[in-house]
Amino acid sequence: MLHWQGIYVIWLRELIRFFREKLRIVTSLIQPVVWLFIVGRGMGSNFSPMGLDYAEFMFPGVVGMTVLFTSIFSAVSIVWDREFGFLKEIMVGPVSRTSIVVGKALSGSTTSVLQGTLVLMLAPFVNVDLTVSSFVSALLVMFLISFSLSSFGILIASRMETMQGFQLIMNFLVMPMFFF
Repeated sequence: MLHWQGIYVIWLRELIRFFREKLRIVTSLIQPVVWLFIVGRGMGSNFSPMGLDYAEFMFPGVVGMTVLFTSIFSAVSIVWDREFGFLKEIMVGPVSRTSIVVGKALSGSTTSVLQGTLVLMLAPFVNVDLTVSSFVSALLVMFLISFSLSSFGILIASRMETMQGFQLIMNFLVMPMFFF
């Protein structure tokens, strides 16, 4: 049975942790900017698929990459909480395990959609025209994908004992998703 208050508290805790780590926010936005403006503009003079600017061609992939990495690696909080004993404290509380997973997945998808939205805001700078309907559709797709990937990350993280093991497995699984 889902406990909505428990889901909310876990979701809120993860968001507070996310917004307190300013460096994490900044560094997660640097990679899309580098891809769009340095690689996209740098290679744009040599490569022009279907008459598009290369940065414009790359834009959907960069948004997808942002959502992919942010949502999957948000599950690292499970391993982190386990290492410091906080996961055990949550597990003995009056909240079902399903509620814990849903709260963690919702927080991962929320941060992922927020970062994807920030990247979408760069659309005018790379000559991508977004209508209101395409923007709302992109938000919905980003949420569905990020919730699924956050849940997948939580599934993997629930089996991992160490941070290094989690990062190794996730890099092994994410890299093929990134290129295909």
